[in-house]
Amino acid sequence: MFTSSETLIIGTLLLVALGILGWGFYRARPFGRLGILAWLQSVVLMTPWLLFFGLFAAGIYINIVGVLFLVVVSAGLYIFLGRQLRSAGQEAILRQRATERLAADSLQAENTPQPVVAELQIEVLPIPEEDLNAIKSIFGIDTFFATETIPYQQGAIFKGNLRGEPEEVHNRLSASLKVRLGDKYRLFLVENTDGKPVVIVLPSSNDPQPSMLPQKVFAGILAVATIGTSFETAGLLLNFDLFANPERFTEALPIGAGILTILVAHEIGHWLLARRHQVRLSWPFFLPAVQIGSFGTITRFESLLPNRKVLFDISLAGPAFGGIVSLLMLVVGLLLSHPGSLFQLPNQFFQSSILVGSLARVVLGSALQSPLVSIHPLVVIGWLGLVITAINLMPAGQLDGGRIVQAIYGRKTAGRATLATLILLGIVALANTLALYWAFVILFLQRDLERPSLNEITEPDDARAALGLLALFLMITTLLPLTPGLAGRLGIGS
Repeated sequence: MFTSSETLIIGTLLLVALGILGWGFYRARPFGRLGILAWLQSVVLMTPWLLFFGLFAAGIYINIVGVLFLVVVSAGLYIFLGRQLRSAGQEAILRQRATERLAADSLQAENTPQPVVAELQIEVLPIPEEDLNAIKSIFGIDTFFATETIPYQQGAIFKGNLRGEPEEVHNRLSASLKVRLGDKYRLFLVENTDGKPVVIVLPSSNDPQPSMLPQKVFAGILAVATIGTSFETAGLLLNFDLFANPERFTEALPIGAGILTILVAHEIGHWLLARRHQVRLSWPFFLPAVQIGSFGTITRFESLLPNRKVLFDISLAGPAFGGIVSLLMLVVGLLLSHPGSLFQLPNQFFQSSILVGSLARVVLGSALQSPLVSIHPLVVIGWLGLVITAINLMPAGQLDGGRIVQAIYGRKTAGRATLATLILLGIVALANTLALYWAFVILFLQRDLERPSLNEITEPDDARAALGLLALFLMITTLLPLTPGLAGRLGIGS
């Protein structure tokens, strides 16, 4: 039987999962069949993991074949629903275009006058009068009906009414602005404090600037330091200090190279998606750490992001690449583990992570009841990679997790998540100094949210939202330990 605290934890996790699915259904209902299909994709994507960990928490574990079966079935249903969603989306687009054509014909027949942007004293605006008139001319009754112009920094805010889908309107306004004034200005479509869409136009001179030579040199120094700490971590895992015994470098080479492979995979993920979306990234600033080789990297955007979808894609790509490589190393290492493997770890180590412990129980079975468990070095490398990935997925500031939360839920929710993460780290720091370190890193380096996208209104689709929730869920299961009682009932430990 479960203790009252374990029952409370399991019940809370179940309620949270059901709450997330229920909230997704609530958001999807207003969009009709399209919304329901997108919501079903989210359900299909999350169900195998929820089922696996739910059964695991109840003391029922399935073998690796069962896990693969769940994943394959989930992928098949996801693809099928995706085809249905695309088909329904094409029909909706055709109906929308027909409706817009009828509305346009009706307006033309009634000789509806073009909107006039409310005039303001031009001399108080930093934008030259000629440029301001050109900017005003891009607005129309079928895009954004501007009613008021307000000076803002080196540009202007245009209040009014949005007359179409935010993404389409932003694309049309941006294209018109570029035709009239080239790359001199940038157009942002955002929400003001009362939740109404506004257009902000700022000079392109405010764009993020490329890294200077001193910053690149500093990034290079941190990269070299991280190479050193990765091999030092490998040496410590092998019970020797590499810095004091450099002649044993070849012994530390496989594990150190494995850690660096995961770090490089993480950065390649960011770089590939940034290149796909034509977004410039700064050089990665690695955070060397003797404990696990590195705590990840700090990477800045050096160009404006077109929308929140791009913010999500680039932010998730790094943890996805690094996490998949880490997970593959972990699983392969568990499959290769046998009596006499290089590492012998106390079985209590597998209680420190729900994800690692559950996977180890599925693959190694009763071997986890032995006082010492023999494991392949890939298990240690994969485990460290998952921890590095999970740390960077914490929902705070400009960490990957914070950017994902900002992309899905917006800036207000991301700010609250950052504050909650800092408070939680402060509490955990009473028992773990590593949490205190990360609280300071976030507070002094990463607490600020990412700057707004050019189109800040359009939200990522439900499939991206589901992937984001899955990433945060796996982060929690990686960092959250098993209770000793539950671990004992599951056969992890004596």
